[in-house]
Amino acid sequence: MASLRATSRLFTAARPAFRQSIRSFASVSDTAKGGAVPPSKTSTIKEPTHDPEAKIKTFHIYRWNPDEPTSKPRMQSYTLDLNKTGPMMLDALIRIKNEVDPTLTFRRSCREGICGSCAMNIDGVNTLACLCRIPTDTKQESKIYPLPHTYVVKDIVPDLTQFYKQYKSIKPYLQNSTPPPNGKEYLQSKEERKKLDGLYECILCACCSTSCPSYWWNSEEYLGPAVLMQSYRWLADSRDTKNEERKSQLDNSMSLYRCHTILNCSRTCPKGLNPGLAIAEIKKEMAF
Repeated sequence: MASLRATSRLFTAARPAFRQSIRSFASVSDTAKGGAVPPSKTSTIKEPTHDPEAKIKTFHIYRWNPDEPTSKPRMQSYTLDLNKTGPMMLDALIRIKNEVDPTLTFRRSCREGICGSCAMNIDGVNTLACLCRIPTDTKQESKIYPLPHTYVVKDIVPDLTQFYKQYKSIKPYLQNSTPPPNGKEYLQSKEERKKLDGLYECILCACCSTSCPSYWWNSEEYLGPAVLMQSYRWLADSRDTKNEERKSQLDNSMSLYRCHTILNCSRTCPKGLNPGLAIAEIKKEMAF
């Protein structure tokens, strides 16, 4: 943790220069108020259609290009015919990039809610674009932003460098100094294995951490919901023998105790996990 704090201080010292190349994204509400152009004032790129029965829906998407450092972030509007578009938000983004505007940049990979690549803020909620259905009401315009309070690499691609650095700091792998009894593997009972359910399924999409107000303001030292849930995943593993070392890493005022049980993390998790409960379990272990 000391090394992570040292890195955080270096990161803070370098921040003015860093901001020249990568803009920070304040929040969905702040950006809508003044940072980016409101959707109502943007130009609209329309999908050509002559079908009288077309279901035309409007999407407002956050745009910023680091190759144009003097240009401010803006909202770009697009229209698509839902009759020609798949049911998920990722389908709409792929159609926009492939058929309407190839300059649009976003991350995606598996399209099955497994990789976590397409995490973004859609209509005010952090979620995965591949699991988020497009509202079929064409009067309801959709707004798509990067994950809140992250630096933006380009358009709706967030910079998760600090997030992964924090994940690395908890040593997210099995640590056991004693060789397996049979020389092959460490065994668990069914009851011991069941304790890991709801923890190992995390895909590190960062939806929960970037929905947490405590993480917004203390992300350089507070580990955040996703990383803390993974920390508890190893604390709860009967095969791991480094519990005391893992807990000592969290025994300070910032790494763990910046959690104030707001529970945005548990509400927004696209996999239905409960990071808030995992953090509470860590606090119980620290107390007793």
